[in-house]
Amino acid sequence: ISVCVFKIMLRTPTLTHLLLVQTVRVLPHNRTNLDRSISSNMKFPFAASVLSLLSATTAFTLKPSFLRTTQHRAIHSTASTLRMSDDTYDYDLVVIGGGSGGVRASRIASGYGAKVILLEPQLKHGAPNYSAIGGTCVNVGCVPKKLMVFAGRYPGDIAEAKGYGWEGASPGQFNWKTFMEYKNAEITRLNNVYSNFVLKNAGVEVMEGFGSLNGAHAVDVKKSDGTETTLSAKNVVVAVGGWPFKPDIPGIEHTITSNEIFYLEEQPKRIVCVGGGFIACEFASIMDGLGSEVTLMYRGELFLRGFDMDMRTHLKEEMERNTKIDIQFNTDPQEIVKNDDGTLTVVTRDGNKVECDAVMYATGRKGKIENLGLESAGVETKNSFIPVDDYSQTNVDNIYAVGDITDRIALTPVALMEGHRLADNLFGGQDRKVDHEYVASTVFTNPEIGTVGYTEEDAA
Repeated sequence: ISVCVFKIMLRTPTLTHLLLVQTVRVLPHNRTNLDRSISSNMKFPFAASVLSLLSATTAFTLKPSFLRTTQHRAIHSTASTLRMSDDTYDYDLVVIGGGSGGVRASRIASGYGAKVILLEPQLKHGAPNYSAIGGTCVNVGCVPKKLMVFAGRYPGDIAEAKGYGWEGASPGQFNWKTFMEYKNAEITRLNNVYSNFVLKNAGVEVMEGFGSLNGAHAVDVKKSDGTETTLSAKNVVVAVGGWPFKPDIPGIEHTITSNEIFYLEEQPKRIVCVGGGFIACEFASIMDGLGSEVTLMYRGELFLRGFDMDMRTHLKEEMERNTKIDIQFNTDPQEIVKNDDGTLTVVTRDGNKVECDAVMYATGRKGKIENLGLESAGVETKNSFIPVDDYSQTNVDNIYAVGDITDRIALTPVALMEGHRLADNLFGGQDRKVDHEYVASTVFTNPEIGTVGYTEEDAA
């Protein structure tokens, strides 16, 4: 059996690497104690067999440095060799951006033994960057949005309580400030989890600062304390995410986006949501549920382009039947006027006017490529995004990009997949292309929409 195992190991170096990592982790990390380790670890018979073979074979000599290092982290995996970090550079991997894709790539890479540092301009949520450690999803996306979704559904749930035998139930009075206090506390908790547990426990170094390329193998960092430093990197991952897009029309400076709405001091009693994507539809439903007067303006014939037509039509009918949302299709704002009393007036291209307290734009997102120094390394861009291949590689061999900045599919699970597979390829000796086929997505309107695979129209 030992001979067979040995032959397999000779022919499959990647498997050998994984066996080595797991075996050495359970043994004392001292070369002189190797024989003693074998005999004292007979409760791990397979591990003992592996080490017996290795200790007797010159082709797999274990150096003390290897044994010491594996106590703290795994080693690099390559097609034919076992090696440690490349001392030519400060880091094997510098990740610019601490969102879903960046965090996943850095954590998995560190698990393979890479020396990794993650750069994030802001470790706590809120202005001016809003998207702090954890990315858009944690700070100004999925997590706080779902909290608002839950809050907005209580009145409807309570209204149904009588039909289940609960008498006297009433929704009470929604307190925006109280909700925001609890929301902020939860996001702060998650920021700490990412910094102090997810990344720290994985062996990833975290630096609070803005990173920009200075050539292909150097990253300049402007730290939050005002100091600056330059890091050399064998590989760089750009994972800075996206930013809400707003059109250039008069008065656009008076509007908010999905960033600022999570930090308004007071609940707008009247709000206009502009856009026809899932963000605009979701916040129209949310604010309606919380008691605001909502107007949804979309320049097209029907919202949620790209989803099944029957779903889009059904949602429109449900919103018209069961909500107070004023849905205005074929409507495009031309100007936002700020009135003397602080309220706003939305003037449409048709000349109609809608008075409100807030205007939220959800008309798409752009990549945050400004000031990244991409030109210094020759990284190609398209509009505001970074094109990549199926391995998330840019046109520069050692520079990669994952997540929303690549303009593929802007969803958290997709960014996680991209970051994970990138780390597997770079440091795990694997060959894993990204997979963007049959990606599930959900729209948290009321009712919700969930879909995966082809639309009916595409399937036809």
